[in-house]
Amino acid sequence: MNSFSNQIKQKPWLGWLLFLATLVVVFIIGLLASSIMERRSEAAYAFTPQVQYDQFEPRNDIWGKNFPMEFQSYKKTSDTLFRSKYNGSAMIDMLEVDPRLVVLWAGYGFSKDYYQGRGHSYAVEDIRNTLRTGAPMEGGKSPMPNTCWSCKSPDVPRLMNEMGAAEFYRGTWETRGTEIVNSIGCGDCHDAATMELQISRPALKEAFERIGKNNTNASHQEMRSLVCAQCHVEYYFSKSVVEDVPYLTFPWDNGFSVEAMEDYYDDIAFADWTHKLSRAPMLKAQHPDYEIYMTGVHASRGVSCADCHMPFMSEGGQKYTDHHIQSPLNNVANSCQVCHREETDQLIKDVYERQDRIIENRDKLEELLVRCHVEAKLAWDLGAAEGQMTAILQDIRHAQWRWDYAASSHGGSFHSPVEISRVIGTGINIAQEGRIKLSRLLYSLGHTGEVPYPNISSKAEAQAFIGMDAATLKAEKEQFLQTVIPDWDRQAAEREADYPVKSLFD
Repeated sequence: MNSFSNQIKQKPWLGWLLFLATLVVVFIIGLLASSIMERRSEAAYAFTPQVQYDQFEPRNDIWGKNFPMEFQSYKKTSDTLFRSKYNGSAMIDMLEVDPRLVVLWAGYGFSKDYYQGRGHSYAVEDIRNTLRTGAPMEGGKSPMPNTCWSCKSPDVPRLMNEMGAAEFYRGTWETRGTEIVNSIGCGDCHDAATMELQISRPALKEAFERIGKNNTNASHQEMRSLVCAQCHVEYYFSKSVVEDVPYLTFPWDNGFSVEAMEDYYDDIAFADWTHKLSRAPMLKAQHPDYEIYMTGVHASRGVSCADCHMPFMSEGGQKYTDHHIQSPLNNVANSCQVCHREETDQLIKDVYERQDRIIENRDKLEELLVRCHVEAKLAWDLGAAEGQMTAILQDIRHAQWRWDYAASSHGGSFHSPVEISRVIGTGINIAQEGRIKLSRLLYSLGHTGEVPYPNISSKAEAQAFIGMDAATLKAEKEQFLQTVIPDWDRQAAEREADYPVKSLFD
C-alpha cells in the first residue's frame, strides 16, 4: 500500500491542498473563539453595575444605568404609532368612537372622557390630563381619591413605605401630585438588590391572603404574570377596611368569575355610582385582565403574561426580557411564533375574526343597555314607585356589569374568547329580561307608544343629552395643566435632587 507520505511526494499539490485546508480550519476556529470571547465580554459589560440605589428609587433612568438594554426597550413604550383593528398603543378617544358609552356611564367620571390607554411611560401624564381627575386649583379638591394613583408609578411603593398603605390612600388625588411624577417602571416589579420579580402593591397580597393563597412561594414563571396582576385586575375602593379611607381591594373572596365578583358586590350592597338616568346602583368594571386570562387556554398551558407581552430578546450575545410592553400583534415573530407555526398574516387574521364576532354581540348588549337606561328614566318620569323599579334596576346593574367586564378588559376577546362570549351572552339575556319588565311597567303607567330615544350620534350630542358642560370641564383642565402641573414638577425635581444615588466608579 502506498503510504500517505509517498502520495505527497508523488503529488505535491495534495500537500499544498492539505496545508490550505488546515489554514482555513484554524482560521474558522479562531473566529469562533474570538466571537465567543467578544460575546462574553459584551455580556459582562452589559451587567456591570454603574450606580448603587435603594429599593425605593423611583426614577427609571437611574435603574437604566445598570440595565441599559432593558431600559432602552422600556423607553419604546412611548411609541404610539401601532394601531391594530381594535386599539393598540395609539391614543383614541373612545367616547368619540362610540358615543353610547357616555349614556352608559352617565353620572360617572368616564362619561367626561375615556381614552384608549397608551404605553406605561405615559401613566402619570395621562392621569394628569384626564377630565376624570378634575382641575383642583386654589384649594379645590379632585373628585377622585389618592387611591387612583396606586398603579401609576414606582413613587407609590416609596410613599407606602414611608407612610403605610392606608395613609397613602387617604385624601383626594391632588394631595399626592408633587410626589408622584415617575411613570410605571422598574421599581414596581423588581427587587433592587437581586432584580428578582416582586409584588410591590399590598392589594394583591391581601386578596390572596383572604382566599387562603400564599403568593410568596410562586415560581418565577408565575411571577411573570403576578407582577402584572398587581394592576391589571378588577378592583374597588372599600370603606370598611379603614374608616374614611377608600382602601384598594380586589373582590376575589368568592372567586374570579364575573358572577362570583357580582355576588361579592351584591352581598355588601356596593355601587360605584348611581346612574344619572335610570337611577340604577351601578358597578364599573376596571380592567379584569388577570381574571379573564386565568380562564383562557394560555393560562392553562402555563403561558405567562410576559411570554407574550414581554418576550425574550437577544442583543450582543446577551439574552434579556423585552420591556417594550405592547400588543403581541406588533411583535408576532418574538411572541406568537415562538409556539405557533402559522404565518403572521394568518395569526393576526385569526385574532381579528374572534374579536369581530365577540364585539358584534358586545355592541348588541351595549345598544340594549342604552335603551334600558332611557326607558327606566321614562318610567321614573311617569311616576314609577321604587318597589316597582327594584328588580328592573338590578337587571340593568347586572347586565351592564357583564358588558363592562368584557369591554374594559385589555384583549379579553383574545385572552379567553369562550368566556367573554359566555359573559356577553348572559348579559344580553339579563338586559332583555329587564326591558320586558320595563315594557310591562310603562304600559301600567299609561305609556302605550314608542319610547323616544335621543340623538347621540356624537360625543358632544351624548354629553349634552346627559346634561354635561364639557366645554367648561376642558377649559378648567387646561388652566390646571398650565398653572398647577409645572409647580408639581418643580417641587418633585427639588426633592429628587437629594435622593441617594452612588456611582460605583468615583
